[in-house]
Order: sequence, then C-alpha cells, then structure tokens
Amino acid sequence: MPLIAPPLSLYIHIPWCVKKCPYCDFNSHAQRGALPIEEYVVALLTDLERDLAQAGEAIAGRALHSIFFGGGTPSLFAPGAIARILDGVTARIALEAAAEITLETNPGTLEHGRFDGYLRAGVNRISIGVQSFDDDKLQRLGRIHNAGEADRAVKSAQDAGLVNINIDLMYALPQQTLAGALTDVAAAIALQPAHISHYQLTLEPNTLFAARPPKLPDSDAAWDMQEACQTRLAAAGFAQYEVSAHAQADRRCAHNLNYWRFGDYLGIGAGAHGKFSDASSGRILRTAKLKTPAGYLDRAARREAFGSQSEVAARDLPFEFMMNALRLNEGVAAGDFTARTGLGAEAISTLLDDARSRGWLVEDPARIVATALGQRYLNDVIELFLP
Repeated sequence: MPLIAPPLSLYIHIPWCVKKCPYCDFNSHAQRGALPIEEYVVALLTDLERDLAQAGEAIAGRALHSIFFGGGTPSLFAPGAIARILDGVTARIALEAAAEITLETNPGTLEHGRFDGYLRAGVNRISIGVQSFDDDKLQRLGRIHNAGEADRAVKSAQDAGLVNINIDLMYALPQQTLAGALTDVAAAIALQPAHISHYQLTLEPNTLFAARPPKLPDSDAAWDMQEACQTRLAAAGFAQYEVSAHAQADRRCAHNLNYWRFGDYLGIGAGAHGKFSDASSGRILRTAKLKTPAGYLDRAARREAFGSQSEVAARDLPFEFMMNALRLNEGVAAGDFTARTGLGAEAISTLLDDARSRGWLVEDPARIVATALGQRYLNDVIELFLP
C-alpha cells in the first residue's frame, strides 16, 4: 500500500537544567558552570544539516509544521540564542506560515522581561512547567520554584503578549489529597492559559524516586483525582483531546498532535529522537542522537555523525501507530493507518475486532477510537498490537 508523507515537525533538545528533579527520566543534565551556548547553537544547526542531507528526497520540499524546544530547561538559553537557532533553522528548511513554535520554560529560570525577547525571536507558544501551586508539593518534587513564582511566570508571559500558553500540572503527588489536586487545577484555570497538560506522577526507572520511592496515592485515589480534575477542567472550557491534554477552543498543541497522529519529526540535540517517512521507498526511519552533551559537542567539533538511523520493521508498525493514535479522545480515521504506515488494513483487522469485542474500541469501521473503558485500560488496549 502507498505510504503518504505526513506533516513534518522539528524537535530541538536543550539538555541542561539547574537541578535534576527526582522524578525526571528525560535526558537532562544539571548545569555545571557556564553553559556552552554558542557551541551548542552551532552543533544544533550542523546536526540539522546532516539530518536533511541524510533524509534527502524523503524531506526535500517539505515545510515544517511545528517546532518544539524541549529539555532540560530551554529557558536557560536567552532569547538571542533561541533567535539564532530559529534563524538557522529557517535558512535551511521552509516553515509553514502558521507554524507553531513552542518553548518549554521553568518558572525558576526566567528573568523579568525575557518573554518579550522569546516572542521577538519567533516563539509563539510557551509551555510552563508549574507542576503544582502548592509549595509543600513543589519541595517534595524537588522543583526550584515556588507557587508565587509560578503564578508570576504565567502572568509575565501574558503581559508580554503571548496568548498561546500551556501550564504543566501533575497529580497523584506525594501525600496529595483529592482536594489538593482540585485546588491545583483551580489555580491553573484562574490564570486562564490556552492549554493545560495534566498528567499523573509515575515512578520511572533510573530516577531518584525509583531508588527512594515517596509515598504516593494508590491507584484508586489517583483515578479519583483524574476523573474529578477532568470534570473540573471540562466545566471551565478546557476540552480533553488526549489522555493528559486539555485545551480551550482552537488551542490544541499542533506539535504533539503530529506525534499522536504518527506524523514525521526531525530531532536535533543531545539525546533527541526523530522519525520520518520515505514515501518513494515505503520505509519509515528513526534517528537517535548521542545523549551526553559533552559527547554531542565533541561530535560536532569533529564534524562526525551525531547518532544512528534505523528502519522501523513492518511488524512493529501496528504497535507504534496505536501507541500514539489511541491516546487521542477522537482517535484517528481508519484509513490513516494505511496512509501513515504503508500497511494494508488487514494487518490489524483481527486485532481491531478483538479490541472491539472486549468493549475497548468504538464499533465504528471508519474510525479507530477508544471507548471510556478502553481509555481507562489504555495500556492493555495498546499491548494487543505488540508484535
């Protein structure tokens, strides 16, 4: 079946943060002295050039649908550095006229007036890692900001003229109650951001919390928090469109939607991952960059390859597609599976029938979408598609 090239995004990883949070399993590294910002900017653009050359015709002529600066803490880079990166990107690949450009920020790393600079640099969406508006919970999470700084960060971004603002919130925190989780949601709603990401704290391997687990609410209490908070968000006009994403009208995150719809994305920076479709050969390829900042910068200085590239095996594609698509409340059109993977519908027809017979998927041959029961047991639904 023909593979149709989907929208193309760009992920840019800034790997440093002031302090590693005890729950974080991302590729982030605590800052030690002055950051090599100028060297890293050059390395990022060299990395992009290599990706574009390696992808060749698979990427040629395609424009970027969105750009996302993630981390780490990208707001450790001043607006001037972000502007140089964006200028370098747009000199090498076209950008759609209405492209979404997101920068993740930490309330503890922002200086007064800096949001003005990010806006001038080309950033049009800010994601602020608040996590909680409760000082006790922030301390337990190892965050470097307090509730007052979080509140001021959001208002500062709004005062700078940014209207597309996301607030990251977590629930099921150490010693958190249902009332506490709802208080956090109410504080976020009161600030009237465009988007709220609300996700459960989980203990991930190779983190400090995994080695020294704090006492967390049990699964039933966490589920009660999730349901109550989702109801409160919906009542305030934040429609849930993905497991952990809630948005006001027309403010869904374009970059993350492209991930969940199995779109393409280039990934540059230490530890960044990418995925792109080669419609001419019918192959889907993934890239992975060297994780350590020092090693990544050394590769750049030597003008050597930044990482590896591999083809996604056909047998893995059903799982990879469903792992993303089933997170969306609206699911995806059934035909998207063939368009995005190049596999025929018969590759998953029996598995879809199985999931529908269990009440996990809606009985609609035109769409692949989880029922309320399927959303609650989403991991089980997705595991059906493992090779």
